[in-house]
Amino acid sequence: MSALLNIGRRVGKHLLASLPALFGVVLFTFLLMRVLPGDPAAFFASGPNAGQAEMAQIRETMGLDRPIPEQFVRYVSDLARGNLGQSMTTGQPVIADLAERMPASLELTLFALVLALALALPLGILAALRPNSLLDHGVRFVCTLGVCVPTFVTGLLLIYVFYYLLGLAPDPTGRVDIFAAPPPGITGFLLVDFLLVGDLAGWKAAFGQLILPACTMALFVLAPLARMTRASLLAVLGSDFIRTARSVGMSDWRVVVVYALRNALLPVLTIIGIVFSTMLGANVLVEKVFSWPGIGSYALDALLASDYAPVQGFVLLIAVIFVMVNLIIDVLYGIVDPRISLQ
Repeated sequence: MSALLNIGRRVGKHLLASLPALFGVVLFTFLLMRVLPGDPAAFFASGPNAGQAEMAQIRETMGLDRPIPEQFVRYVSDLARGNLGQSMTTGQPVIADLAERMPASLELTLFALVLALALALPLGILAALRPNSLLDHGVRFVCTLGVCVPTFVTGLLLIYVFYYLLGLAPDPTGRVDIFAAPPPGITGFLLVDFLLVGDLAGWKAAFGQLILPACTMALFVLAPLARMTRASLLAVLGSDFIRTARSVGMSDWRVVVVYALRNALLPVLTIIGIVFSTMLGANVLVEKVFSWPGIGSYALDALLASDYAPVQGFVLLIAVIFVMVNLIIDVLYGIVDPRISLQ
């Protein structure tokens, strides 16, 4: 009972502390969209020779004819009612567009995160067990390369090698092949939906479309995960309880796997939450390169069109996800290590 109360206090305190940050994100995004160059009315007017009356009508429809403070008050009031506005680009409510595209971004991000962890954890562990060796330097080189190369460059290189030269990858044209029929929208995750309807051929096609963009994102976040694993494991291996375990004759694999790795993964758990939120917000270029119909490409198209509502909704959604992921990580951290108090 006391553990549940402690978790409840953690959740409540975290949510209260996050409210000023969320309000700051809303205010900053709102003001930023108003000072960026470009006139939404001119973009959405019919043709370059549109008259002033038509542009004035569009500004009135978008609420841009009102003073900035009044616009902000109306925007916050709409947010309180769950209304993120309407996209002038698609003609649909922003919340509907985000809900439709969110599964695509989540599927890509989660798959890339799993792939990154499958590579980063073994590399970090091996580098920590052989510090300053050739293997350690090789891991550092791979991690540095993944961070230094922009994601869109990595994506284009993967497309050039595996699609153009080798012909191993399918066309980088979205989640499914343009000639394939998508599955019924059950969960929105194509890999799950194809399995639910028993379409193995469709599942393989969707998996093939997912590989290259997921590898692009995984290489980008490989460095922080591998380096944190290495640093944390090195610190634990130098602890007194590890030396005691070795002095009583425990085998190296038992010391590393049972004792050292368990304690070393606690900081890695924290960085996983940060990496996941970063990936979800930073996959804009990856989605554009691979024509992936996610929220990132949706927000970028809206930004180029000076369509305020989708960009504001996207930033707010990423901020809320960041808060919720960090809340989950905070609660899990306290469960995994009960020595960590609420403070």
